[in-house]
Amino acid sequence: MKKILKWIGIVVGALVGLIVLALAGLYLSAEFRFNKTYDITPEPVTVPTDAASLAIGKHWAEMHCQTCHGEDLGGGPFFDDPSLGYVDAPNLTAGKGGLGGANTDANWVRAIRHGIKHDGTSVFIMPSSDYYYLSDADLGGVIAYVKSVPPVDRETRPRSLAPFAKVLYSLGAFGNLLYAETIQHDVRPPAPPVGVTVDYGEYLSNANGCPSCHGPQLNGAQPSEPGAPFAPNLTPGGELVGWSEADFFKALREGVTPGGRQLGDAMPWKGLGKMTDDELKTVWLYLQSLPKLETATK
Repeated sequence: MKKILKWIGIVVGALVGLIVLALAGLYLSAEFRFNKTYDITPEPVTVPTDAASLAIGKHWAEMHCQTCHGEDLGGGPFFDDPSLGYVDAPNLTAGKGGLGGANTDANWVRAIRHGIKHDGTSVFIMPSSDYYYLSDADLGGVIAYVKSVPPVDRETRPRSLAPFAKVLYSLGAFGNLLYAETIQHDVRPPAPPVGVTVDYGEYLSNANGCPSCHGPQLNGAQPSEPGAPFAPNLTPGGELVGWSEADFFKALREGVTPGGRQLGDAMPWKGLGKMTDDELKTVWLYLQSLPKLETATK
């Protein structure tokens, strides 16, 4: 009996040891990825000062930046969970605690387009893989606008994630939120001329992050965000069958589908609804031009 108990103890101890080693490996893998640095020289982007360019930058900032960094771009708490840790959206202004006072134009390009912070590590959560598609004119406008906003004196906290959260991250529980890992830093996608065209609609779809949730072919996907609903098929073979352009406008402007369903917060319609009428028409034109695809498997 003692031998049996001894062997049971050895087996249990070995299993516990293997589990501890596995957890340690997952934790260290996350630590390596969070602390990995990227050395790139960003392409030069002209940062204009004219009113038209600032208006373009403000438009993009209202659609995207303000969602996390606040209307004043002063940052603040973004995620806070006692068991997982917390993440603050940084202060983008030139005020006390902000990035704006120290960031060069090259730093802004590196962060927004390439997902790389001033210390060389990857941004976390900010979807630079979407903003990677921004044209030089649009990106220059965004940088110009961010530099022009009034300074906000607000300190934000450095990211702090619990070891458990880092283990979960290595297991893929949150998808890949270190966007410098996913971006092709040496390739620039084409930026078509502004206009109500299919090509410009594709540009707006990419830069506004439609493929990030709805899949690379826009035929539906499960977003990585825990608890997020399945992102529907946007091709003519999916949920938008029977929709009119007016229905599409209403969904993005009011958050209500033709069937009366209220869109949840997982779909950032409040930001996307700030697109101009021509921009919404252009995205709709692009979606209608896509091949009819079956909905991807959930």
